Amino acid sequence: MGTLNLMLTGTHTRLEPLDRRHADGLVAAAAADPSLYQWSPVPQGAREVTEYIDAAVASREAGRAVPFAIVRISDGVVIGSTRFWNLERWPWPKDHPRHGGHVVDGCEIGYTWLTRSTIRTIVNTEIKFLMLTHAFEEWRALRVCLHTDARNTRSAAAIERIGGKFEGVLRAHRIAADTTARDSLRFSILDAEWPAVAQKLRRLMHRP
Repeated sequence: MGTLNLMLTGTHTRLEPLDRRHADGLVAAAAADPSLYQWSPVPQGAREVTEYIDAAVASREAGRAVPFAIVRISDGVVIGSTRFWNLERWPWPKDHPRHGGHVVDGCEIGYTWLTRSTIRTIVNTEIKFLMLTHAFEEWRALRVCLHTDARNTRSAAAIERIGGKFEGVLRAHRIAADTTARDSLRFSILDAEWPAVAQKLRRLMHRP
């Protein structure tokens, strides 16, 4: 699917379609500080990274996800990964304005992890700006969701900071990084909210 084979480019970062050429870079990025990933399923070592990439590519080929390698533009170094996934396409009636006139009705942004050197920098904000812009302005999505482990207060605060609205707790929602059934905090951004969120993200990215 051509619409799922995306390259998104910002000022500091480029989101490239994830494939095996990113393997060595992801191994190095994840190894910088594994203690960061208490709540995120981040692969460690060449074997896990290869399996991670192959599973992500299979999801893209099946039309279920759009996985990216996050690349720092200044030096071409791979600094993490993220993806669109849980892509929803609703069965609109043929006489409805949305029938055939969009790509995705709803999706989730997740599987996001970054190497130690990018923490508390502009990188994560720019990544979310690039992805949300594409979801709402190119795909014409109605909703973008973000979930995080209920124990991950830092991630929850970051999602709220960029404009995610808290919807509630999904109990025993999915497998956690520690292989327990985790509770997830659910956030969303709607298409009507996107202009205000976009303005907020631009301010954050240009803040000294």
